[in-house]
Amino acid sequence: MNNKPSKLGSFYLGLLPFILVVIIYLFASDARLAENPNDKLLPSMSSFVSAIDRMAFTPSKRTGEILFIEDTKSSLERLGLGILISAVLALLMAIPLGLIPFVRSGLSPFVAAFSMVPPMAVLPILFIVFGMGEMAKVALIVIGVTPILVRDLQQRVIEIPQEQLIKAQTLGASSWTIVWRVILPQIMPRLLDGVRLTLGTAWIFLISAEAIAATEGLGYRIFLVRRYLAMDVILPYVIWITLLAFLFDYLLKKVTYKMFPWYEVGGESK
Repeated sequence: MNNKPSKLGSFYLGLLPFILVVIIYLFASDARLAENPNDKLLPSMSSFVSAIDRMAFTPSKRTGEILFIEDTKSSLERLGLGILISAVLALLMAIPLGLIPFVRSGLSPFVAAFSMVPPMAVLPILFIVFGMGEMAKVALIVIGVTPILVRDLQQRVIEIPQEQLIKAQTLGASSWTIVWRVILPQIMPRLLDGVRLTLGTAWIFLISAEAIAATEGLGYRIFLVRRYLAMDVILPYVIWITLLAFLFDYLLKKVTYKMFPWYEVGGESK
């Protein structure tokens, strides 16, 4: 356990499982297609190439748009708006919850109870209230992500050493100054980290909402072609969603440690 791989070795070791999955898929696909050339469960590589060309490079005959680009754009707009609203709400709620005892006593139980409500259970209510448009899909992300961020940030505010707050008050700092100069700098990297860790959850809510009521989007397209067993479209879309999630995770991590280098040094890296 004391032996550690080099950076290049770590890269190849991390790449190895993906290569094995591709090799296993190729063998399984060849075996199934040998028995049934029309099998749709495990399409050949040529089928994937054809589907990707059709979805990502060929304009739709009906709309003239590139479906893959339009689906990606629609999903990212919903995801970005939902995450942004969730982060702002979490910041505005978590600071008073963690800093002011009366607010914490009055609202913390409600926030804890609200966080236990399954967001998917309220999706029909959102469609009734907001209709089948964009607002319901964004609201689902907000309802699902915000309580998680609020509870995480609230705990972070509570964990700030009291000595820091007392010293700031001793030096004449007002409550607003303490929030601005003491609390915010310490919880902002935690907020970015929390957003990074809840991206997977946000994607789940987004895909679920798009699958039920949408006319474009990555989730909509996956569930649309599902009825045709179009695995040559579904699998590339799933891989694309995974790559986007990984990219956002990587970028948020880099931005966090670029803006707050002490956060990584402090052992908060995940």
